[in-house]
Amino acid sequence: MKHLKRHTKRVVIGILGGLVVLIGVVLIPYPGPGWLIVFAGFGILATEFDFAAKALTRLKEFYEKSLRWFKRQHISLQMLAMVGTGVLVVGTVWVMNGFGIANHLVGLPYEWLKSPFLW
Repeated sequence: MKHLKRHTKRVVIGILGGLVVLIGVVLIPYPGPGWLIVFAGFGILATEFDFAAKALTRLKEFYEKSLRWFKRQHISLQMLAMVGTGVLVVGTVWVMNGFGIANHLVGLPYEWLKSPFLW
């Protein structure tokens, strides 16, 4: 019975931690806590899995090294990354019909704000 409880706990933590990591990975390109969510997911996994603790350490090092590299880049590259992030966010909001919903709520006649992927 004790072995079953331990195994069940590991499975639940594995699934939960894996889902949190996946959500964080999806959110990385967007402004906000994408990396923080990834780190939290690996932290959850690290409570039961040694590989996750090692991966979390390496991931933190990679993140810090990448951030230092990015800060050393020319301002034009940094601005390009900011513009790219903005385009990604605006595109996602448009595809998910966020502008169409706002357009409808405000009562504007701009049909082009509606996402072509939603009816």
